[in-house]
Amino acid sequence: MIDKINIRVYACAVKDKKVLTLFEEYAGEPLMKFPGGGLEFGEGVTDCLHREFDEELNVKVDIVEHLYTQENFLVSRFRENEQLLTIYYIVNIVNEGDFLILDPCIEKTEWIEIDRPDNPFPLPVDKVVFDILKEKFL
Repeated sequence: MIDKINIRVYACAVKDKKVLTLFEEYAGEPLMKFPGGGLEFGEGVTDCLHREFDEELNVKVDIVEHLYTQENFLVSRFRENEQLLTIYYIVNIVNEGDFLILDPCIEKTEWIEIDRPDNPFPLPVDKVVFDILKEKFL
């Protein structure tokens, strides 16, 4: 039975036709994903992104524009009682020189080519967003 909603906010930091991705382990599963995370109570969605980048990667971001909000019903891959709602923004990293992985769950970061032929993202909404990035930036 679904009894929780988990709102997730993610960022597509794009430069030189590449997008920033994180490699981390979540619930024992290796994941490639966009930076971002869960909305906390009393927090706006863009505030969430600013906090996540600050906590995880030690950088500030400028929010450029809203990119995508998931519209279909989706159950969390990790918690069967949770409904997911994911929101994605295009951002610019302001102080890239300060970039530092602060979150021990993040194994590495990588700028991946948007024009690669495959879609490397394992999570279903990330896959949709990567295809949108291809349309927008190529």
